[in-house]
Amino acid sequence: MANPAAASVPMVTLSQIQSALVRVRKSIYISPCTRSETFSELTGNSIYLKLENRQRTGAYKERGALNKLLSLTAEERSQGVIAASAGNHAQAVAYHASNLGIRARIVMPLATPLIKVSATRGYGGDVVLHGANYDEAYEEALRLSAQEGLTFVHAFDDDAVIAGQGTLGLELLEQHPDLEVVIVPIGGGGLIGGIGCALKQTNPRIQVIGVQPARLPSVKVALSQGKPVTLPSAVTIADGIAVRRVGVRTLPLIQKYVDDIVTVEEEEIANAVLLLLEREKILAEGAGAAALAALVNRRIPMIHDSRAQESRTPEKAGKKVVAIVSGGNIDVTLLARIIERGLVKDGRLVRLRVHLPDYPGALHRLTGILAEHRANIVETSYDRAYHNVNLGDTAIDITMETRGPDHIAELISALGANGYTHERIL
Repeated sequence: MANPAAASVPMVTLSQIQSALVRVRKSIYISPCTRSETFSELTGNSIYLKLENRQRTGAYKERGALNKLLSLTAEERSQGVIAASAGNHAQAVAYHASNLGIRARIVMPLATPLIKVSATRGYGGDVVLHGANYDEAYEEALRLSAQEGLTFVHAFDDDAVIAGQGTLGLELLEQHPDLEVVIVPIGGGGLIGGIGCALKQTNPRIQVIGVQPARLPSVKVALSQGKPVTLPSAVTIADGIAVRRVGVRTLPLIQKYVDDIVTVEEEEIANAVLLLLEREKILAEGAGAAALAALVNRRIPMIHDSRAQESRTPEKAGKKVVAIVSGGNIDVTLLARIIERGLVKDGRLVRLRVHLPDYPGALHRLTGILAEHRANIVETSYDRAYHNVNLGDTAIDITMETRGPDHIAELISALGANGYTHERIL
């Protein structure tokens, strides 16, 4: 991915990241990086999860925000700082600025969920709601920065922020010196740029892989065109990495240090959130689960090469891989929808529409058949006017908990054998 143009932009160095680690270490939680037996068995590799969702504000963003704040002059501290964010960066800046006695103003879009606004205020931030989207909030933050003499703390395109995020890479080397592959979610590129520099400058053999949502592959597009490109807005459940344009300072780092970038679909991200919650008891937001989504959906050729799989032995199962779980700040209503969608995808929740005669006892007979096959009914809905229902008949939508696809097939077969007209609703 090397690009000659990258040399024209001074880049963050390993020594800057090492200095950042000394600076922030006493105030940043050393998050665990634990082996996952479940995902190791599933992928045929030795998988470790770096749990940045355990940070005080729920995401890795604290590293870069704190390093930037600690790098300010006495005059800059006295004037205060400002940032634009709708999520993790806002909370990180507010929390650490408050701890350092620095006034922090955070500009958030008008549509920011109340829970995120409340959390940012709770950490001590002076929240300003402005604009219909992040871009408008960002422009307002720049205007206020110039007007009031506040230092702007960029979410990713700032050397001090990048160096702070890079401390995660040095931490990984301390925890697992023999790691071979690191998989990192990418938004604006600050995290992967810092990690890539820290790892590659220490051990060039370590492979660094980036993951983006397929709906907003801003870095892949930038790499193909050799410059930052602004993509159209798109909605993704990985809102923490929903960045339309990669940073000017982060792109050269990605070009120099990142080995490959892959994309994942929305359903794959949602399923990864559910897998982490159910199998590992780890709560991750969409962006935080992106790395695992790439793993379990076999998006990374260097890990999932079929010939390598054949040569593995129980003593050495594949590569030693670290997936970064970058954050856990997920809205509970979104989490509920993800869980429900995941159960449907796994065949543990199904909805069938069954046509039956509309007379006393008809429903009792139907539910008896379902009970005989051990399906648990969680919701029903009648309809006599739609769905091509014959006069004197009714259609009933039945949502049931099941054991999986085989159980669903068993239920459908039993309904057919008993003369019921039915269809599966997806």
